[in-house]
Amino acid sequence: MSVKKWLVRIPLAVLVVVLVSAASGFIYLRGSLPQLDGTINLAGLLAPVEIVRDANAVPHLFATSARDAYYALGFVHSQDRLWQLEMNRRIGAGRLAEIFGPQALDQDKFLRVLGVRRTADAIYRNLDQDTRDRLQAYATGINDFLLHRKGPLPAEFLLTGVTPEPWTPEDSVAWQLMMAWDLSGNWPQELLRLRLSKKLSSRQIQEFLPPYPGDAPLPLPDLRKLYAELDLDTTRIAGAAPALLPEGAGSNNWVVAGSRTVSGKPLLANDPHLGLSTPAIWYFAHLDAPGLRTIGATLPGIPAVVLGRNERIAWGFTNTGPDTQDLFVEKIDPANPANYLTPDGMRPFEVVEERIKVKGAEDVLLKVRITRHGPVISDAIKNTSGLLPEYHVLALAWTALSEDDRTIATGDKLARAGNWQEFLAAARDFHAPQQNIVYADVDGNIGFIAPARVPIRKPENDLHGLAPAPGWDARYDWAGFIPFERLPQQFNPASGSIATANQKIVPDGYPWFITSEWAPPYRAKRIMALIDAVPKHSVQSFQSMQADTLSSVAIELLPHLRKANPTSDDGKRALALIMAWDGNMRADRPEPLIFHAWLRELTRLIYADDLGDLFTGAWDQRAVFVHNVLENSNGAGRWCDDISTTSTETCTAQVTHALELAVADLKRRYGDHMARWRWGDAHHARSAHRPFSGKPVVGNLFDITVPTPGDTYTVNAGRNNIRDDAEPFANRHAASLRAIYDLADLDRSVFMHATGQSGNRLSPYYDNFANGWARVEYMTMTTQRKEIDRGAIGTLTLVPEK
Repeated sequence: MSVKKWLVRIPLAVLVVVLVSAASGFIYLRGSLPQLDGTINLAGLLAPVEIVRDANAVPHLFATSARDAYYALGFVHSQDRLWQLEMNRRIGAGRLAEIFGPQALDQDKFLRVLGVRRTADAIYRNLDQDTRDRLQAYATGINDFLLHRKGPLPAEFLLTGVTPEPWTPEDSVAWQLMMAWDLSGNWPQELLRLRLSKKLSSRQIQEFLPPYPGDAPLPLPDLRKLYAELDLDTTRIAGAAPALLPEGAGSNNWVVAGSRTVSGKPLLANDPHLGLSTPAIWYFAHLDAPGLRTIGATLPGIPAVVLGRNERIAWGFTNTGPDTQDLFVEKIDPANPANYLTPDGMRPFEVVEERIKVKGAEDVLLKVRITRHGPVISDAIKNTSGLLPEYHVLALAWTALSEDDRTIATGDKLARAGNWQEFLAAARDFHAPQQNIVYADVDGNIGFIAPARVPIRKPENDLHGLAPAPGWDARYDWAGFIPFERLPQQFNPASGSIATANQKIVPDGYPWFITSEWAPPYRAKRIMALIDAVPKHSVQSFQSMQADTLSSVAIELLPHLRKANPTSDDGKRALALIMAWDGNMRADRPEPLIFHAWLRELTRLIYADDLGDLFTGAWDQRAVFVHNVLENSNGAGRWCDDISTTSTETCTAQVTHALELAVADLKRRYGDHMARWRWGDAHHARSAHRPFSGKPVVGNLFDITVPTPGDTYTVNAGRNNIRDDAEPFANRHAASLRAIYDLADLDRSVFMHATGQSGNRLSPYYDNFANGWARVEYMTMTTQRKEIDRGAIGTLTLVPEK
């Protein structure tokens, strides 16, 4: 046979080997899919449990005790989301470097210093026995699955070489704390102010970070002078902070009384906005046992229906966004570095040693110092030399780092509550993060409360928690927490409606300080307008509200954009489209893309020159600030001055220049044919896999991407990161789930989340929700056994091992 023929055959042979290997791997990994039918004998059960998975793979857990229902929830979480559980546990414990090596070391260091797992251990020890038993039953369900599973582990374990460890009750508490951390992160804003103080006056900082519309800015001391005296390297400290939440980050919920519905009973809607991930953060489940009949969204790792309903009540969360974190600059005793200064003199640090295992490297020993305010987080910042003046450190106070936190106990109590008083009793234990919880019951009542531990700041505290404070000055210490009875709440208001979208929820004159950094009221005002626009609401009208994509910010800024005077033909064509546009962020139109590209360029033109090297870290849409500048509110129009030119440029000139820059950028990204540009293509929602997202080959296999409408400020929200030059318009933070509860017939309630029930890439239920979620479609989740059995994909019976 000739050499030429051999050369032709070799690639074919290689292809055959690759295809056979891929087919073999696929067949092998399909063994990691969960068993849906039959019987499994398990040692940890007290009595048999039936697991019926409906047509959408939602498990309905029928047990004879609540204890076994929570056990079964742990079992199905393991069946469908084992890798997610593994990641959640490792994140909470600061143990990612064990599997990902030195690249994960900095994150581990920070979480070890923060002390999430240490706090979780202490919280668990202090819990009541019923809550401890529930957490243990859930952990036993996970571990019995690991002991009795057959077949290979999901692909992520194979690709990383990880073997799952037994779950512990403390792992659940740690994950609850991590959820609180994600929703409590206002300390980066403190560092941003600290950093801005190097270039801007206090007045300029208050303009750049404006107060809530209609509120006066809180008076601040001269930050530049304060931090100059402390000799802080503000740039390096701010660089150590985690990424800020995207502009407008938050959620929506609203409830209307029966007087405002077609059925005569309340309706309640909820769509919490979180970073998009695959699998989704949420997992739908139904628990049915004596005294516990609840259905809704669970969090893998936590034994509770977090968002949902039972037979009598429904509830939904949005983030309040309180200021529950303060940074303190602590002064060390030069004569004895084991001590630090307090208002009462020197006090020794509490010291804890942490050992971090690192894949492919030596263990790292970390000494954690803890002050009366909290852990010394500057010890976790890489290359701390020169970060702070000698004999100074940075400590973090956070309400969730309390050994008597009882938030983990709330879920079971909410699920069992049958009326407003029982609901309030459950909410009393909800310590962190503060949430706006709306409520409705079958008797026709509606309500709202924002439970949490919110620190009381002293009248003499002139920093108001907005910037790092000297830790040795007693006026900056917290003076307890706002009493539960004085937290914002309503019950059956005369308006017949309640809506929260992270806006200011307290009236003027409210005696306690919760925050001055409420989310702008764009979504809240739109929701209230849509509620008032319909005389009698239905599930369908609520669905239309959750799908609403009219951008209040676009409506607010369009008059200024329409004053642009472009000279290029492309700029004129873009302006012509904008002149006829109504501000609706439809996925199939070019106008939303032109608008957001313009806003991106305009923000750069307005404040890049003022911030200099601080610009990149502070770059965001900043709609309230931009509006104030374009309106020249209190002289804010001076931000349009461009100090890089010899003449002053007006805001109108900047608006025009931004449009020309935006169109040129869009042509580079999407081609010359403006009519073919589509917002949905640029604003695609990517549910990112951890840790494979962005990795060659496997990233595209595991990520889920769908085109979406909406923007940062629409009710159907989809937030983009304009700092991401590769994909500045991509939807990264959106409605992680949507739910609408009909109190006239709770089995008509509808739900949807962003990916699918399974976290196994080979499952048909890995991404089957994604397109319906993007189109704002729903599925019903009934608790009626006959309806569940109709179309069920399997019934698995768990029985006690003899």
